[in-house]
Amino acid sequence: MINLWDSHCHLFSEYYENIEEILNQAINNGVTHFIVSGCDQKSNEEVLSLIEKYPFVYGVIGIHPEEVENYQESDIHFVRQHLNHPKILGIGEIGLDYYYSKDSKEKQIELFEKQLKIAEEYNLPVVIHSREATNDTIQILKNFHGKGVIHSFTGSLEIAQIYIKMGYKLGINGVVTFKNSKLKELLPSIFSYTILETDSPYLTPHPYRGTKNESKYIKNIAEFIAKELNVSLNQLEKVTNENIRSLFDKLN
Repeated sequence: MINLWDSHCHLFSEYYENIEEILNQAINNGVTHFIVSGCDQKSNEEVLSLIEKYPFVYGVIGIHPEEVENYQESDIHFVRQHLNHPKILGIGEIGLDYYYSKDSKEKQIELFEKQLKIAEEYNLPVVIHSREATNDTIQILKNFHGKGVIHSFTGSLEIAQIYIKMGYKLGINGVVTFKNSKLKELLPSIFSYTILETDSPYLTPHPYRGTKNESKYIKNIAEFIAKELNVSLNQLEKVTNENIRSLFDKLN
């Protein structure tokens, strides 16, 4: 029996009609714990509702960079208000996203730094979203003393080593199974620092691409990585679960 974590998922009513069914299907596939990641005021409120309802669901809350034009200061205050909750493990999903537009770059950096300061104040880890913004992300993180996870890591070995040296874990999801992904070539070098995630409903692993992602596919991701590394599922479970516990102090 394997006991895997989905360390980053978006189990919200916007995406799923029956969240309890999604959770049960995942549990039947060896996923025993979930960390739901908020992105804005609405999803942060849903995170709090889910962690109260299900003992095996934990959460992180924060304001995503794509919300930079929409969020209000009251949303930041809401995040701060709930950081002492025993099942809110950190601040996330926060970071930088220059993929669609760099017009909001300065505002994104301001929002990112604001939340990093709060994480430092509360001594909490952060869940980092970085898309087409690696250099800025690294330079900003160098100014803060903390730890966290680089969500949906897809960078080079050189970038991975920079993040690892700074004290960050690497979130690996269904992207590693994509046929054109070079991420699997990095696995032997980064395995000791990885945690498993789905980012559901996004980034569905092969061979289910084109359908909505679900937490149950953590098992498929785990099996793919274990096969690539020639390790047992139990060994993979041990390494990735220990990484999660070392990252999120409230779990210990």
